[in-house]
Amino acid sequence: MEVEAHPDLRSLACLLGTWRGEGDGFYPTIEPFRYSEEVVFDHTGKPFLTYRQTTVNLTTGLPGHAEVGYWRSGGPGRVEIVLAHPTGITELLHGTIDHLDDGVALHVRSTDIGLTNTAKSVVSIERSLWVERDVLRYDVAMSAVGQPHQPHLSATLRRV
Repeated sequence: MEVEAHPDLRSLACLLGTWRGEGDGFYPTIEPFRYSEEVVFDHTGKPFLTYRQTTVNLTTGLPGHAEVGYWRSGGPGRVEIVLAHPTGITELLHGTIDHLDDGVALHVRSTDIGLTNTAKSVVSIERSLWVERDVLRYDVAMSAVGQPHQPHLSATLRRV
C-alpha cells in the first residue's frame, strides 16, 4: 500500500528515491580516497524523510562510511536533519533550503554533535547539497581530530 507524502515534505520531496554515484574524500589526517555511494530517501506518511547512506572504497572494494537518520522541514525555507553514524557520532543539523528552477539547494550546519567514549573527536559538520532534476551533488566540510573546519567530501549522485 503506497502512502502519500506528508504535506510538510513538499520542499524535500525532490530528494525521494535511490541515488547512486561516486565521490572524493580528503582531509589532512588521511590519504585521499574515491568511493561509490548509495543514498535512499523514503517516507512513511509522517512529516519526515527517512535517510540511509552507504559507501564502498573504490580502491579496496571494502565498505566505507554509513549513516542513517531523518530529514525534516524546519518551517518555510528551513530544514532539520538528525543523523547517526556507526562510528559513535550523532549529528543535529539545521539550515536553509532554497528552491531552484529544477530542484533545491540545502545548506546545513551542525548545532550539536554527540560522541560515544570511543568516537573520534568531531567539532562541527557542514553539508551543502544541490538537487537538479535527477542529479544530486554535495559537499561536506568538518572540523575533527584537532583540525580546523575544512572540506572533507564531494560527490555527484544520480537518481536510479
